[in-house]
Amino acid sequence: MLLLIAGLFVAVALAMFAIGAAFMAPGSAAARLRQMLGLEEAPKPGLGEKLQDTIERALDPAAKLLPPSAKEANQTRRWLIQAGYREPKHARFFFGLRAVLVILPFLLVLVSGIYKRAPMALLAAPAIGLILPRFLLKKRVAARAKRIRLSLPDALDLMVICVEAGLGLDQAIQRVALELKSVHPDLCTEFELMVLETRAGVPRAEALRHLSERCDVDDLRALAAVLIQTDRFGTSVAQALRVHSDSLRTERRQRAEEAAAKLSIKMLPVLALFVFPAVMVVILGPAAIALIRHLGPVLAASQ
Repeated sequence: MLLLIAGLFVAVALAMFAIGAAFMAPGSAAARLRQMLGLEEAPKPGLGEKLQDTIERALDPAAKLLPPSAKEANQTRRWLIQAGYREPKHARFFFGLRAVLVILPFLLVLVSGIYKRAPMALLAAPAIGLILPRFLLKKRVAARAKRIRLSLPDALDLMVICVEAGLGLDQAIQRVALELKSVHPDLCTEFELMVLETRAGVPRAEALRHLSERCDVDDLRALAAVLIQTDRFGTSVAQALRVHSDSLRTERRQRAEEAAAKLSIKMLPVLALFVFPAVMVVILGPAAIALIRHLGPVLAASQ
């Protein structure tokens, strides 16, 4: 009887603690409700956000030191959008950072006197600062495109289920963006932007084209083309999505097989430079030492 009462007390205590922790969590619905009612203040920006704002304000004047051309500015903004940076301050931050990385190494080379020993440093230091931000931005674009490409089959499967359950295409896309937000945030953010465009009055075909342009992923561009043709000819959306999802999974498997086939070729330089010499030393080392010990005195006596 005492054990039953003790177990009941522990279970009630744990349940009350779990409910209280859920209500007091910063991101819970109760916390958001308290903020809306004015019972709790909104969270203030932390030290990292303040530091980021300070750096952005400091780099704004530097962006005007090396103003880009119109073509370069448009191309850079396109890359920033494809990398997930859509606000105007991101472009100013990029150009300001590039200006700092170009001018600061040039001044360091002049002040330190390195150019007297290596005159090419006057050209190499600014060139590195000019190329490095663009290289890092392209790497960011490629990484985000890879994440979107890998998350697309899962989103298509859920979209097929939503369409077959009776939802329209826009509602299915919105539902997919809501359900997979924590798992595939990049793709779901793009879906949310597309839904907002269609709500604002943009035609669905144009919104799909904008989606493919923002991401620059071949699979997403093919999905946009399939949905545009389906909407234009009035065919079954669920069937088109299912066929496209199967083709994407087949292509994904083929990419994995191709990467596995390339692995043996990529391992050859590593084996030739690092593994084979060590193996040869381990195998032939004792034999070489034994030959030197036995043949050394014979050669010395013959001489």
